[in-house]
Amino acid sequence: MTNTIFPPRPTPVIPVKGRDGFPVARIFCVGRNYAAHAAEMGHEVDREAPFYFTKSAHAVLLSGQQMPYPPRTSDLHHEMELVVAIGAVAREVSQDDAMEAVLGYACGLDMTRRDLQAQAKEKRRPWDTGKDFENAAIIAPITPKSDVGPLGGLRVQLTVNDLVTQEAHLSDMVWSVPEIIADLSTLYTLGPGDLIMTGTPAGVGPVVPGDRLYGTIGDLDPVETTIV
Repeated sequence: MTNTIFPPRPTPVIPVKGRDGFPVARIFCVGRNYAAHAAEMGHEVDREAPFYFTKSAHAVLLSGQQMPYPPRTSDLHHEMELVVAIGAVAREVSQDDAMEAVLGYACGLDMTRRDLQAQAKEKRRPWDTGKDFENAAIIAPITPKSDVGPLGGLRVQLTVNDLVTQEAHLSDMVWSVPEIIADLSTLYTLGPGDLIMTGTPAGVGPVVPGDRLYGTIGDLDPVETTIV
């Protein structure tokens, strides 16, 4: 083993129900995957192919932990979504074979510094500072795929201080999970440890210190945090 000048950062590990933990490698995020959300952000859905942005694995915050309000923003937004955990290699797979790579599913929050994202969009620059920052990917424990039935009918819901802010069904996604995996696997060789955050429904909005977020998708373990 090569010596290092300082210890490497620990790899974030997400609990998996009934199994050992899931060490996170990469996080891929799908943009504008619900037509109503795209419309509320002033965009149309690109139906030719999904598009993606990424978050560092070190953006992970485990559900149940508090989220410190991040610096250099006055417009932090919540985005509730289904997270797909990859457990096998997938390279240029077909939609029919895509689900073989899935280990399980989780509830997640894609937290966004909306003002920084908007500034980047206006200047035609990358979204990194708006999307990829500490604690920006809040992930609940993963439920193995074998314990989850068909996804389409599952309801996505987020409450902020017990008031419903986001609500939809996974069947409302423009691109289904198999379609996302098949397409993404032509851009990257997906492998164990990768996460895919599949996009958020309409109803995104700002949160402030003291707000309590609680998100559910079917019977998956909820994702929850308090902004501090």
